[in-house]
Amino acid sequence: MRTTDKLSRYSQFINPFYLGLVLLLLTGIQQASAQRPRSRVDQLSDEDVQNFYRRAQASGLSEAQIEQAAMSQGYTLDDIAKMRKRINEIRTLTSLPQNQTANSTGRTLPYDLSSRVDSVPGRNVRKDTSRGLPVFGASLFENANLSFEPNLRIATPRNYVVGPDDEIRIDISGASTGEFQLKVTPDGTVKVPNLPPIFVAGLTIEQAEQRIIARLRQGGYQGLGQAGSGTTANVTLTNIRSIRVTLVGEVVHPGTYTISSLGTAFNALYLAGGPNPETGSFRKINIIRGNRVIRTIDLYDFILRADQRDNIRLQDQDVIRVADYETRVELTGQVRRPAIFEVLPGETLKNVLAFAGGFGDDAYRASITLRRNTTRERRIVTITEEQVASFVPQRGDKFIVGKILERYENRIQIAGAVMRPGDYALEPGLETVKQLIARADGLRKDAFTNRATILRERADMDQENLSFDLGKLMRGEIADIPLQRQDSLTVLSIRDLRERYYVTIEGAVNNPDTVDYINNMTVADLIAQAGGFQEGAKPNLVEVARRIRQDSSGVRTTILETYRFSIDRNLQITSLESNSPEFRLQPFDIVYVRTSINYEAQKQVTILGEIMQPGNYAIYSREERISDLIKRAGGIKPEAYISGAQLRRQGQLIGNDLRNALNDPSAEENLLIQNGDTLLIPRRSEIVTVQGGVLNPSSVSFKSEYNFNDYISEAGGFTENARKNKAYVIYPNGRKDRTHKFLFFNSRPQVEPGSTVVVPFKPLDTNRLTAAERIGIFSLLATVSIALVNVLVR
Repeated sequence: MRTTDKLSRYSQFINPFYLGLVLLLLTGIQQASAQRPRSRVDQLSDEDVQNFYRRAQASGLSEAQIEQAAMSQGYTLDDIAKMRKRINEIRTLTSLPQNQTANSTGRTLPYDLSSRVDSVPGRNVRKDTSRGLPVFGASLFENANLSFEPNLRIATPRNYVVGPDDEIRIDISGASTGEFQLKVTPDGTVKVPNLPPIFVAGLTIEQAEQRIIARLRQGGYQGLGQAGSGTTANVTLTNIRSIRVTLVGEVVHPGTYTISSLGTAFNALYLAGGPNPETGSFRKINIIRGNRVIRTIDLYDFILRADQRDNIRLQDQDVIRVADYETRVELTGQVRRPAIFEVLPGETLKNVLAFAGGFGDDAYRASITLRRNTTRERRIVTITEEQVASFVPQRGDKFIVGKILERYENRIQIAGAVMRPGDYALEPGLETVKQLIARADGLRKDAFTNRATILRERADMDQENLSFDLGKLMRGEIADIPLQRQDSLTVLSIRDLRERYYVTIEGAVNNPDTVDYINNMTVADLIAQAGGFQEGAKPNLVEVARRIRQDSSGVRTTILETYRFSIDRNLQITSLESNSPEFRLQPFDIVYVRTSINYEAQKQVTILGEIMQPGNYAIYSREERISDLIKRAGGIKPEAYISGAQLRRQGQLIGNDLRNALNDPSAEENLLIQNGDTLLIPRRSEIVTVQGGVLNPSSVSFKSEYNFNDYISEAGGFTENARKNKAYVIYPNGRKDRTHKFLFFNSRPQVEPGSTVVVPFKPLDTNRLTAAERIGIFSLLATVSIALVNVLVR
């Protein structure tokens, strides 16, 4: 048999509706509809409805009073239905924490739960910003991912105390079946159809289950829940009631909060923002029930050891009081968690170090520096390692853990020509130079044993150098030298006492280079290491240049020695002089491999334009000239403009007139061609360009009857600042011709097709006087003249 209470069925929809509606009545829609027609729910924005819903939670009016007041203010049943629909839609879209619906277990939370204060727009939890160090534990309640909300998917705790608004579901199966959804009424009872009310308020869920099953047996379910009866009952808690708890004292946001009846102390503290980091205690948080402290919470137990024994489940009207802190100290420096810690009576500095996670890896543990406040000033206290366990901190203490020095109490070093250079410990069995060398696996073969040095630190931290004959020490001819802390022994290598030995190969080899010298290296070895001969190499002439090492009296006329060899491409060497074929290279030798006289890589030129066969052509002779190249290219085309032919060498235009070169191959204009030259023979250009000091610089068509002045006229004539006598013409072949002056006559250059006429500008006269300056000077001269005349007359 299934029973359903209509009021409980629709309470999840009615409650949010009435909460929103009451705010409309209390505020008179002051903010939401001040500029809109009154009493229409669909004119409110979603934000208005959300704000009304949150602020209406503390109204205190009953549902009947709210509905009656709404009707008296002109709200119709349609308005009431719209408000219910709007609240349900917004609840689904925004997923507000207080509007959680049933989860997979079928259990739901009430809709009037409080939200964390900083989740409300415009309000933020106050954080500790007054100190440089964080208060230990304050970040616990600033983490949005750590809300301590109860888990609805767990089984109902057997010690859960039933109260009004809880909903209990009873499923009967077996020989008899039935299902009951029972809501605990405000007077603490549940109503089973055809049975007297059953009082369950104040009982645990286990006790309530036993009482309900006993009453069902009396109502017709014989043997229910008894062994052998074949009928079983399953009692679960579905909808959970809300409870109100009050947080007072030094919390970030004190007040009364509505939480789930499964909520715990940490859940309530999180909603209120936790203890105030500036004044609140994290270790003395009292839970008061019935004017009696039932539990004192120390948050350090949870933070440091994950101990949740004090995180008890709250009951309706519980009070959580956060006391003021009594003693706080700062711990900084080389510890794992520098912070401000709260200290309880009886705790020592050792406990504070444990709160901070202990010393850091580089901490100086022999002593800790304390800065303590006195009644008038501060003083420094040094706490030794033995005093840490018994030292009692006081309010305002600042402990500083220093860092160990970059020094070693027993280090000695060895470097240079030993097998294992590095740092070693000065200890019994390793106290002398010979013992240190033995520990480093002995000397290398290149060790210079005539002298070794010890760099030693003196008492005043200055350094001194101790030199000795290492060979004699190793042979026992002199006494072994005892070592001291911070001694550094250096054994030189014979390579450290000479220049770097190298040999060089240059010329026609594939990889010319300078390489390290190797004993017994021959010329052929070096050529092989350089990648062998190039194609154009002349192997029968290889030269070696050698420094002169022997000292002699006087100054020699020769500054080096040379040796010549013939080497075939199989690297078989033959001396060209009286040198031995077994010739060996010495340090700093330079080997030169010459190139064959007639060997040259291909060189080419490019000819383009109005030519019979344009393209790239190889230079076959050192005497090949421009006219020869044009003949090889098949000659020029009839429309070619020889006067405008351009020769470019390394990108630069070479001024040259090819007409003379073609008419007379012996003419000086018939230049020798070089690698990379480009010869362009264009078509005749019909344009003449006028630039520079003319009124209208432009390009005009070429006219055979025009002279220089005609083209200037075509460009509008000279400007005032034009240098007429310096005008010149640039011909298309790169040559230039300027204006020539004889007495009072100017001889202008000839203009050809494709030419450019250039008229330079006069330089700017920055020293030229202005009109006002000239008038002033004339006035001064006139005054001086009049004065002189008067003097002469008198």
